[in-house]
Amino acid sequence: MQTTQYLTEVLKELNRSVDLISNDEAEKLVNGILESRKVFVAGAGRSGFMAKSFVMRMMHMGIDAYVVGETVTPNFEPDDILIIGSGSGETKSLVSMAKKAKSIGGTIAAVTIVPESSIGQLADNTIKLPGSPKNPDEGDYTTIQPMGSLFEQTLLLFYDAIILRFMEKKGLDTNKMYGKHANLE
Repeated sequence: MQTTQYLTEVLKELNRSVDLISNDEAEKLVNGILESRKVFVAGAGRSGFMAKSFVMRMMHMGIDAYVVGETVTPNFEPDDILIIGSGSGETKSLVSMAKKAKSIGGTIAAVTIVPESSIGQLADNTIKLPGSPKNPDEGDYTTIQPMGSLFEQTLLLFYDAIILRFMEKKGLDTNKMYGKHANLE
């Protein structure tokens, strides 16, 4: 196959992913963000990059949002929400983080392939995204893409859709958001 044919297949996979995501779970996440004082987002590897892009957009909207592990990240408190993007839901550092957030009393949202995972069970809200799980016994979704690529791509697009829904609910538009865009570039 040629590169553009692969791209066409990837886009078809992403298009099929939409029908596999619960709008009710997504709306619960939007409302969780609206009701929280601070928003913390975490992920490992490529899921962590998606978390950073999500936090960046929330900052552009004026939301008090942070990437867990950055030097400028404040403390997590009971009125806060922790959103963890993890395909397996078993990444040890993220499981530990979810347990700590649970002990503090904040809200936890898990965005994962495996809602029954350790992180999924600790979460107050679990959003299932399609993807190829690390353990083949945990799903039968097939993809031409390697490893967690489909999950990670869907995660980015899902986070962007959450941003659009939040913008709609708060009456924000792109022009207002550019006011918070970096200007020391």
